[in-house]
Amino acid sequence: MRRDADSYAVDVAACREILREGSKSFHAASRFLPTRVRGPASVIYAFCRVADDAVDLVSPRESPEAVARLRRRLSQVYAGRPNNHPVDRALAVVVERFELPRAVPEALLDGFAWDVEGRRYETREALYGYCARVAATVGVMMTVLMGVRDPQTLARACDLGVAMQLTNICRDVGEDARNGRIYLPLDMLDAVGIEPRHFLRAPAASPALSAVIEHLLRDSDRLYARADLGVAMLPRDCRVAIAAARGLYSFIGAELRRGDHDAVTRRTVVPTWRKVLLLLRASTAALSVSRRPHDDDPAPLDAVRFLIDAVRPG
Repeated sequence: MRRDADSYAVDVAACREILREGSKSFHAASRFLPTRVRGPASVIYAFCRVADDAVDLVSPRESPEAVARLRRRLSQVYAGRPNNHPVDRALAVVVERFELPRAVPEALLDGFAWDVEGRRYETREALYGYCARVAATVGVMMTVLMGVRDPQTLARACDLGVAMQLTNICRDVGEDARNGRIYLPLDMLDAVGIEPRHFLRAPAASPALSAVIEHLLRDSDRLYARADLGVAMLPRDCRVAIAAARGLYSFIGAELRRGDHDAVTRRTVVPTWRKVLLLLRASTAALSVSRRPHDDDPAPLDAVRFLIDAVRPG
C-alpha cells in the first residue's frame, strides 16, 4: 500500500497525539530516537496503545470479541486495505516499508487474548512465553525499525522486553490481584505457601510474597545484563533511547527492593529528577560502548525463538 508523504505524516502526528495522552513515558523517551525511527516507532506504540485500550475498556464479556476485532483490523492492514483510522493507515505503511512479518504483531494480540482468557502460568518458563508476546514483540519491532535484523541483536532486544515485563509484573502484583489477575508463577507461589485463591481474595504483602518477587527481579537483572550486550549492536543514534528505557525499568526493580518488595500497598514510580539523572547516565554509557563479537553471546530464550525466526533474513 502506498500513501503520499503528507498523508502519512498527518497520520503519524495523530499517533503521537494518542501517545502524548495515553503513553507519556514513550512519548517523552521517543524524543531521543532519530527522526527516521521516531515516526514509525510512534505508529507501533500507538497500535499497542489502541489495541490495549480496545481490550481493557470493554466488559469482560465483550473482551473476546474485542480481540477478534483487533485480529480483523490487523488482517486488513496486511492486506493493504486498512480501516479508515490514522493508526491503521500508518501501520499499513510501516509494515510494508519495513517488511515487518505479521507473526510479530499477531503474537502481541495472542498475549492480549491470553489476558482475556485469564490464563495463569505454572512456571517461570511459561511466564516467559507470555512476556515474549506482550513485550518482546515490541522489542523485535523496534529493532527492525532501526534497520537491524541480526538474530543475536534481536535476541538481546527480546531479553530487554522480557526483563521489562517481569519488572512490570513485580511492580503491579497488588493492582493485578485487585483486578482478579495473577501473573506470578504458580509453582513459585506454591513453594512459599501462597494459595492463589486466598491471595486474590485478600492481597497482602508478606515475606513469602517478597521472596517470589525477589526471585523474578533477579531473573530480570540477569536479562537486563544480557540486553546490555545488544546496545552496541544498534545504530549509534538509537542507543541512548534504548539504554534510557532499560535504566528506568531496572530502577523500578531497585526501588521495589528498597521498599521491602511491597508491591501490594504501594506503587513504585520513578520521580522526574531521577529520570533525568538516569537519562544522563544512559547517554554516557550508550555512546561509549563498542561493538563486540557475537560468538560468546548467550543463546536466545526458548520462548522468543519464534519471533527471531520470523524476522531472520532470508
